[in-house]
Amino acid sequence: MADRRFKPKKKKPWARPYIGLLCLLVVLLAAAVVAFWPPNERINQGLDIKGGLSVVMQASKPDGSAVSADDLEVATLVVERRVNMLGASEASVQKQGDNQLLIQIPGVVDQTQALETIGQTGYLEFVNVADVSDEAQRTALEAGQTWIQAAIPDEEAVDSGTETDSGSEADSGSETGSGSETDSGTENETLSIQPIILSPGTYSSIFTGADISSVNVGKESETSPNYSVNLVLNASATKAFAEVTTALYPTNGRIAIVLDGLVQSAPAVQNAITNGNVAITGGYDLDSANALKTVLQSGSLPVTLTVATSQVVGPTLGQDSLRAGILVAIIGLIVVALYLLVFYRGLGLLTAGSIGIFALLYLGILALLSILGLFALSLAGIAGIVLAIGVAADSSILILERFKEEIRMGRSVRAASMTGVKHAITTSIDADLVTLVSALALFFIAVGSVKGFGLTLAIGVLCDIVTMLLFKAPLIRLMAPKIITRHPGFWGIGEDEAVAHASGELKRGVENG
Repeated sequence: MADRRFKPKKKKPWARPYIGLLCLLVVLLAAAVVAFWPPNERINQGLDIKGGLSVVMQASKPDGSAVSADDLEVATLVVERRVNMLGASEASVQKQGDNQLLIQIPGVVDQTQALETIGQTGYLEFVNVADVSDEAQRTALEAGQTWIQAAIPDEEAVDSGTETDSGSEADSGSETGSGSETDSGTENETLSIQPIILSPGTYSSIFTGADISSVNVGKESETSPNYSVNLVLNASATKAFAEVTTALYPTNGRIAIVLDGLVQSAPAVQNAITNGNVAITGGYDLDSANALKTVLQSGSLPVTLTVATSQVVGPTLGQDSLRAGILVAIIGLIVVALYLLVFYRGLGLLTAGSIGIFALLYLGILALLSILGLFALSLAGIAGIVLAIGVAADSSILILERFKEEIRMGRSVRAASMTGVKHAITTSIDADLVTLVSALALFFIAVGSVKGFGLTLAIGVLCDIVTMLLFKAPLIRLMAPKIITRHPGFWGIGEDEAVAHASGELKRGVENG
């Protein structure tokens, strides 16, 4: 009979899972570098670094009643939508007290237009001119005017001439629906001319801004330099508007477009508009058309907002602070790396490398959050980053000390890399989770710049945990059996540790023999 020998099943190489973890880390690092490079363009900067507009707006009710918490909540949401539509990255809107909003817009260029867009009530109405009860206003509107002469004493005339906005200028004909274009006003050159402002109760509206389904901006015509704000109405408004325009177009009756009581234009209806598409024109340039679009899309404010305090933050001081913060972070990294190299020698090189990997992952996450519009770097955030560097250094020192302690206790280098590193990482994660809970509490409960500190600290803790699991532990365990064992002096395992390691190996050899 043939000699049959039972061979044990071939075990998987012990190093395979650690190599797999390192490969995963390489993929994450590549993705992080792609995400954050170049850092100054990919990572958003906050108001205190980039500069911008900081304004406190006071909320009030037109009837003088107190502003309710629900009113302020709705106003906050509306203002947030408007600020985001301005294209500002990482702007913030926060309730302050019972009737104020703190609005911070980093990098905003035109502060005046931003304030006008944010504070505009935004209540849009389409009104049948024939329903306006004020005879003087109705007569002016029927003539296509958006202004009316006011009886002003001669000595006050110089100061009382009021220029209407872009929606009520001379050539403020409005195009309603498909091709109904009119010329709704004359030039406003007389100092006693005042824009027409309709008082509540003197008219009734066909539909309001709440009936708008969508808004977009387009050219008035192919040859015109001006822009129009195009509306699509919902079903009920489409029906109501169709009925009114059908009744008005035989006599070229007029419809007034009213925003916050101010008549923007009063075009004549030239044909029935039954498709629910309405275009507001009036000599708008692109910026003013987009501003009106923003107001209409975000909805009307339930309160009146007035500027209480306004401050333009210059970028020069912020950039100086940013450079100082980055310098402090770099110095912190260098000092930590030197300390580890002096006291831990070759093992210090591993830890210095882990801090570099920690930094790359950190920047990648910040860039990703910036792309999603969830992060802007502030000075408080930089403080959180510096503290996170200290947290990462603490975990590295704990792992090295526990690794060396296990060797001094008589374990082999390989055994110490398994049990010692495992126990050290478990302890470090416990400590990191405590820090993480504190950081998240600051982020979710605190307000202002403290939230930025809590966020960057929490991100740093998570990066430290990932670095420990994907870099420190796998690399030490891969290097322990041969590389570290053969050159204990270089890797910071001193004479005492080497003797303890040798005696431990001899003892185990005798016991196994």
